Amino acid sequence: MKLTLADLTARTGFEVLDHLELEMTIPITDGIQAQGDLIVIPHALVRNAVTEGPFARWREVPTAGLELLRSGAGGNPHSLVADPGRCRWTDNVRDTTELALGMLDTHVVAYLIHPEHGASAIAPGRYIIRRQRERGTAPATGRSLNHLIAD
Repeated sequence: MKLTLADLTARTGFEVLDHLELEMTIPITDGIQAQGDLIVIPHALVRNAVTEGPFARWREVPTAGLELLRSGAGGNPHSLVADPGRCRWTDNVRDTTELALGMLDTHVVAYLIHPEHGASAIAPGRYIIRRQRERGTAPATGRSLNHLIAD
């Protein structure tokens, strides 16, 4: 069943900013998708780089949602929501890029919701959710540096 942004916000109690179109149907994607500074990648595409950690503790994604990442200034969280009982998450993963927030294993459509970006829908399957990293040069030394983005 496809939901509109209005349906999802009513169901979850999460709020989004006024500039978003609430009657938009949220597309369901089984491929790579991004929401701000997060990227959702099917596990099959990165299975050699990302594995379940040795002490992975899987937990059900609660009906109230699971906050995955909050902006550097403390607002605008990226939250994962799904119907109860069929979607689980672990943040104990090994990732050669060190960008993974965790692994999602869902048998139902799961949703990422963010006040500024709206929502995106994740088709059933196993996914890695990673952060965005920017590469740059340190002004004083000219040395290469990386930093994580939190919008």
